[in-house]
Amino acid sequence: MNKKNQLGIWMDHSVAYLMEFTTKPFEIQTIVHEFLLENKKRNKLKNGTTITTINKYYNRIGEAIINYDKIVLFGPSNAKIEFFDVLSEDTRFMKLKIEIKETDKMNVNQQHAFINEYFLQR
Repeated sequence: MNKKNQLGIWMDHSVAYLMEFTTKPFEIQTIVHEFLLENKKRNKLKNGTTITTINKYYNRIGEAIINYDKIVLFGPSNAKIEFFDVLSEDTRFMKLKIEIKETDKMNVNQQHAFINEYFLQR
């Protein structure tokens, strides 16, 4: 499998939008935190479910980024920091260059512009 280069991830605790930096039109991969979907459907909270499902959410994102070299994590919540901590404990991600940027909530066009600006400066 070929190594991909640069990826931007806008994320919070409910959803992650993964966008590869490329000259082609952006393709967005969306990863949704399953617990939030289940909670909305059932409208209830179970003990211990939050930790288990947040780890599954971060693991799903980790599997999606395994073939990238450079990643910028951005968004309004501390989910990006929690996710970075998960990656830091996994030897598969030791060679990744990851930077964290604090941003506000953004629409897709703002996310795209942020990634373009970020990687064009590098």
